[in-house]
Amino acid sequence: MEIREEVRKKRVVIKVGTNVMTNKDNRIVGPILKELVRQIAALYEEDILTVLVSSGSAIAGKEILGDCIPKDSSTRRQIFSAVGQPRMMRHYYSIFHDYGMRCAQVLATKRDFSPGKHRENMINCYEGLLAEGIIPIANEDDAVSLSMSMFTDNDELASLVAELIDADMMILLTDTDGLFTGHPDDEGTELIPHVKVDQDVEKYIQKSDKGEGEGRGGMDSKLEVAKSTAAKGIPTFITNGKRENVILDIVAGKEIGTMVTN
Repeated sequence: MEIREEVRKKRVVIKVGTNVMTNKDNRIVGPILKELVRQIAALYEEDILTVLVSSGSAIAGKEILGDCIPKDSSTRRQIFSAVGQPRMMRHYYSIFHDYGMRCAQVLATKRDFSPGKHRENMINCYEGLLAEGIIPIANEDDAVSLSMSMFTDNDELASLVAELIDADMMILLTDTDGLFTGHPDDEGTELIPHVKVDQDVEKYIQKSDKGEGEGRGGMDSKLEVAKSTAAKGIPTFITNGKRENVILDIVAGKEIGTMVTN
């Protein structure tokens, strides 16, 4: 009797930034989360496995606590995130449940990806969840991740997860359409649809200066992470997370945003 080898399912890592899921008042926008989950559910129906790397815990915690907490920025970040994590997962659990799907939270610090037992445990966790059809939702363990154990931002976390699970592509969802030759609002500025890892496009990027409560990763960070990820054989896309059907269109091969390849 012929034994067929199981066909490997395609794997996609999707990172959604704080600026995608919040409004101008820095509050979580439920319909955006629902649209995100709808597209992940559609991928699942196509036998495409997805890991979601989600920001938002600090903002979610701040919505509850306001500003009546310690002045020390590190302690403040820990408290906001510790309070906000359950709230974000409650949002996701409810929305995935509406699609008949299950999700799980996977928190990590940078040291968990170093060679050794921690990394092996991470691989076992992700592989186990994906095999059971459960959507892993990854985030930095902000309550204990300080100084040397911190990721640069969730873009870096997404890249490490993509490498860990041998992803076929990574999508970084942000609040701009991709990488431009200047400021997106300036006349004559053009979107750069394709970037190679050895291509010098850093000159087009203005360094980000984000305030507290917003995401740590600007376009400079996204490009650096996208190049390093693409260099490992994982094509990476930087695109607008608020664009309709953006995830499904990218996976279907449509030219959207900026694609970074080796």
